[in-house]
Amino acid sequence: MRKTVLDASAILAALFREPGAGVVETHYEAGIVSSVNLSEVAAKLSDRGMPGIKARELLSGLGLAIRPFDERLAYMAGALREATRSSGLSLGDRACLALGLAEGVPVVTVDRKWADISEAVGVEIILAR
Repeated sequence: MRKTVLDASAILAALFREPGAGVVETHYEAGIVSSVNLSEVAAKLSDRGMPGIKARELLSGLGLAIRPFDERLAYMAGALREATRSSGLSLGDRACLALGLAEGVPVVTVDRKWADISEAVGVEIILAR
């Protein structure tokens, strides 16, 4: 299985059994997630009433490799602002894309607005739904 970076939207779709969940789950084994996107997922689980320790156990059980959002990725994400502005991508979105660029691997998302930015940002986008 080739490595992929998973966006928060993809992880949440799988956890909540939304459309695309099965596709996302096939990427867990070699999946990578940015600490920024992990925080987004943990926040959504908290919003749904899941205690922090339970969320940590759940997310740790997915087996995803977690990469820190360091200075290099911060500048990469910032540089993606212009290419993603028209799509309205957030910092979390750009952190995910920056990690995909840095790792040289595709990014998995369920966010359809990413479909049109692949060429502009230089990252292969896999739409899970």
